[in-house]
Amino acid sequence: MLQKHLLIYISIFVLLFTNCKEDGAKTKPLPNVIETNLNLNYAKGFSIKDNGNFKVLTITNPWPKADKNYRYALITKENAAKTTLNKDEFNGIITIPIQNIVVTSTTHIPALELLNEVETLVGFPGTDYVSSIKTRQRIDDGLVRELGKNEGLNTEVLLSINPDVVVGFGVDGKSKSLNTIKKANIPVIYNGDWVEKSPLAKAEWIKFFGALYDKEQQADSIFKSIETSYKDAKQLAKTVTNQPTVISGALHKDVWYLPSGTSTEAQLLKDANLNYLYADTEAAGSLALNFESVFAKAKQANLWLSPSYYSSMDELKEANPHYTQFDAFKNNQVYSFTNATGATGGVLYYETGFARPDLVLKDIIKIGHPELLKDYKPYFFKVLK
Repeated sequence: MLQKHLLIYISIFVLLFTNCKEDGAKTKPLPNVIETNLNLNYAKGFSIKDNGNFKVLTITNPWPKADKNYRYALITKENAAKTTLNKDEFNGIITIPIQNIVVTSTTHIPALELLNEVETLVGFPGTDYVSSIKTRQRIDDGLVRELGKNEGLNTEVLLSINPDVVVGFGVDGKSKSLNTIKKANIPVIYNGDWVEKSPLAKAEWIKFFGALYDKEQQADSIFKSIETSYKDAKQLAKTVTNQPTVISGALHKDVWYLPSGTSTEAQLLKDANLNYLYADTEAAGSLALNFESVFAKAKQANLWLSPSYYSSMDELKEANPHYTQFDAFKNNQVYSFTNATGATGGVLYYETGFARPDLVLKDIIKIGHPELLKDYKPYFFKVLK
């Protein structure tokens, strides 16, 4: 009899155990991780993948001919408490939204302002180059520490600030000061906006900063507004048939440097419906030509844009009397962005030009087609006097 009861108990136990497993399988499915990628229409140098509990920011092209990618995990404090990440898989793990930041290029400043995150900036190398009124006020109030030069950061001051992240600008990844910062366990992210091949691609890097501040939607909205403004200006320029001819650059130690036809500068001139005389050239960097070849090709050019660092016609003439033989010089049609500066001499174009290519395009359209954008006042470019 005991043996019979034992068999019954065992049968019931097996039945219950089996049912529990089946019920558990039905009510507690394994979680599925749905990965989504941030929508990027132009930028090629970075990507962002949302894994649910955290995001992965990948920098794919921080400088020309970069041979490796840099991966960073972006995670909120809430998710960090319940998520285990393998540090060996990333170049840095960053808690977002970041509370304080060091950036190293003036091109990074506009993104902070557009996202209303200027107050998070705690250090910058070469603060005199910053022209933004809001950021300059914080610098003048002593809220942004001076960090020396970009190529040799004052690591002692930077380490004392202890920012959540340093957004670096590098040409080869061999910066000793940035490597020192990494060893102190402060994440360094290389920003490659300057390597991008089109004006809108450079501007789209605001989404990079949007991810750091957990403001992707706001960054996307800001970029769409800039993109629409750019496209509208480009479409307006197409309504005219005349294409003034354009030359750019100037001599530096007997070599005339000017943008290649594949540069963002050339793209802006094309979108402004101007005839850039070197639009059919291809080069990774600037073209380097002698004076004679440029003079033969561009003597009769209608417009001369960005004549190096010269800020007046007298300076141009003193640098080389042969400049006066160009028609653009004779007709006072030489334009430069060097005269649009901030309170401490920083050039606005070098700070805001990347972030607002729509304004740059409108400036050039206003110069080449003055009958368009009648009420528009150029933001960067001014005629040399």
